[in-house]
Amino acid sequence: MRATPAAGFRHPAQVIAGAFGAAVLIGTVLLSLPLATSSGERAPLIDALFTATSAVCVTGLITVDTGSYWSGFGEGVILGLIQAGGLGIMTLATLFAVLLSRRLGLRARLLAAQETKSLNLRDLRRVVRNIVLFSLISEAVVAVLLTAVLLVGHDRPFGTAVYEAVFHAVSAFNNAGFSTHRDSLMEFVADPGVCLIIAAAVILGGLGFPVVFELARGWRHPRAWSVLTRITMTMTAALLALGTLALTVAEHDNPETLGPLGPGEKWLAGFFASTMARTAGFNSIDTAAQTPESLLVTDMLMFIGGGSAGTAGGIKVTTFGLLAFVIWAEMRGEPTVNVGRRRVPGSNQRQALAIALIGVGMVAFSTLLLMGISGFGLDRVLFEAVSAFGTVGLSTGITAELPPAGELVLVVLMFVGRIGPLTLASALALRHRERLFELPEERTIVG
Repeated sequence: MRATPAAGFRHPAQVIAGAFGAAVLIGTVLLSLPLATSSGERAPLIDALFTATSAVCVTGLITVDTGSYWSGFGEGVILGLIQAGGLGIMTLATLFAVLLSRRLGLRARLLAAQETKSLNLRDLRRVVRNIVLFSLISEAVVAVLLTAVLLVGHDRPFGTAVYEAVFHAVSAFNNAGFSTHRDSLMEFVADPGVCLIIAAAVILGGLGFPVVFELARGWRHPRAWSVLTRITMTMTAALLALGTLALTVAEHDNPETLGPLGPGEKWLAGFFASTMARTAGFNSIDTAAQTPESLLVTDMLMFIGGGSAGTAGGIKVTTFGLLAFVIWAEMRGEPTVNVGRRRVPGSNQRQALAIALIGVGMVAFSTLLLMGISGFGLDRVLFEAVSAFGTVGLSTGITAELPPAGELVLVVLMFVGRIGPLTLASALALRHRERLFELPEERTIVG
């Protein structure tokens, strides 16, 4: 019996989970080798597993200091896992987006690809090739710029500057948040060169390949943007601005964070913190010293995350933005949800609601579990859980203090948080089926 074109995409959850699971397993084995640590001793299995999962899922949470604990080989393994995880995320997400796009003909592509010739092997190769080239070129440009800044502004030796620049360029573009510095990027808090270059790499990697590709072709014609690009750009700009304002105001007089900085430096640090909360995980101020208000703002930004089909995590700005349009349409009493000149189908609205509510449930359950395991307070545990689910990597410093059971909870949360939204969105879209009848309608009380 001849397989249908859709057969290979019938269970996307198996493909995604299997690929990322295999990468985590390989990374764990490599990081367990004595060669991977600076001491020459084998790393504990839980540390190797945690680090490999964090790298593959481009999170950035750590149980041991990256720069001092791991050897050059170990840091190379981590960098390779970050690159594989980032490319894997963008490739799989973009391919599923191509297959599920209404503009490209979902039904024709899944059920009659041979007849339509609209998505063949050449198209898939072109998409993958463009993703790889886009990623590598972006990382190379960021690495060159960072090298120049470190050489001129910080008197780094050439070899050190190049190594730090490459490591942080790959980590930033893939929204991983791993750093070779013990205090992340706190020494560069007042350096606009380093902070803005890293922030630009994070934003670019987090937008998603479909959005970047569409902007490259039609950035001058925003009215012709697709719903995906329109929501992603609007919500990204709004969240960056609101996050910068909220975090700068909340930390303005905090003597342990923004207090000692000048006015311009405070806004720079606030913008950097807002950008990193969108799932990058670098920090230029002490996260543990932030006020409860700014921790809550960061929680919200981390949960929302970045763009679809990009290296960012969270429930995605498209999910959050679409739900905002749904609420706005309901408040205005409109029968349909419109974004620009396009009507959003009901199936998309239900998918967004499902992803958001499942994310809330996962974070709530994990927070409760971690509180019982660790004994830490709600604010820190919630921050850690949201950071893991959103694959952010920011921490108030309790990651390494968690018992092994707590670290395993974060491992599961990082893994599910990375593959969960993509898997769920793809699975829900592919499960669409026609119903030949409708049941009688009955309204219930809501609210």
